[in-house]
Amino acid sequence: MDAISKKTSVSPSAAPLVSIVCPAFNQEAYIVQTLEGFLMQETSFDFEILVNDDASTDGTARIIAEYAERYPTLIRPFYHETNQYSQGNPSVPRLFGEARGRYIAYCEADDYWTDSRKLQIQVDFLENHPDYVLTYHDAIPFDIHGQYPVQLQGKLRGDATALELQKARPISTLTTVFRNVFDSLPKELAAAPLNDLVWWSLLGAYGKGKFMAEVKPAMYRLHPGGVFSMRSNKRKLHMALQTSGALANYYNRLGNDELYEHFLMELVGYSLSAITPQRKVETLLQVGRNFSTNIGKRLMTTFSKGHVQ
Repeated sequence: MDAISKKTSVSPSAAPLVSIVCPAFNQEAYIVQTLEGFLMQETSFDFEILVNDDASTDGTARIIAEYAERYPTLIRPFYHETNQYSQGNPSVPRLFGEARGRYIAYCEADDYWTDSRKLQIQVDFLENHPDYVLTYHDAIPFDIHGQYPVQLQGKLRGDATALELQKARPISTLTTVFRNVFDSLPKELAAAPLNDLVWWSLLGAYGKGKFMAEVKPAMYRLHPGGVFSMRSNKRKLHMALQTSGALANYYNRLGNDELYEHFLMELVGYSLSAITPQRKVETLLQVGRNFSTNIGKRLMTTFSKGHVQ
């Protein structure tokens, strides 16, 4: 992994309350709108903007540098000479370790915020509710054809218990503000492709999640260069399968049987979804045979232990 170069004029004595973390790669066409969404925030506290360019081959790094020069006390740019994501070294949560804020606000460089009071509303809540670790709100997916319904539907447009977070409940990532409590991942989770689900699961160990309907929806851009949004359904399913397996391994090591079995069940569900209908039938028949065999062995063991000659 190559070195990260930093440029900042923020005084260490003036630590901000919030650190906005923004990964960027080849988003020249979108990043201005993203940065302007950060800069329009109206807050009673200081915040910083950490923008990580992962060796973009377009003009993304140039735009970041221009904004950093214009706002040297706000923007802290990070540049890579070689692409880290392709080498299995995503910029987050490592970038969380560079953040000096008590809270992290997250938004990738192709999405953007629309509410100038977003940070103030979410941070005020976290400051006054120590039993909550995470806040989030609506996000609207859109592409060149128009807008779509909000990402979170039904019960997901509500608060999350700590256990629901630990079970990796879906949340609109670009809307989140959460406590800055980790900067690395356990070994089992480091390679999980859906790393935001991993973050929510880890954050659940620290508290609950708050859905904030009063914050205007953020905008989630769908485009061919999107890291996740434009993946094939098959690829998305495989990423979910890998992530559930990683979380099952993690909670197995911790000895948390409830969460271990939860992610095992998810793993089984994703596995069945990934195979052909014919294979599904074969798999279910095999599961039935294995279940019958194991039950039979347990019954024989029980009878033999209870038999007195």
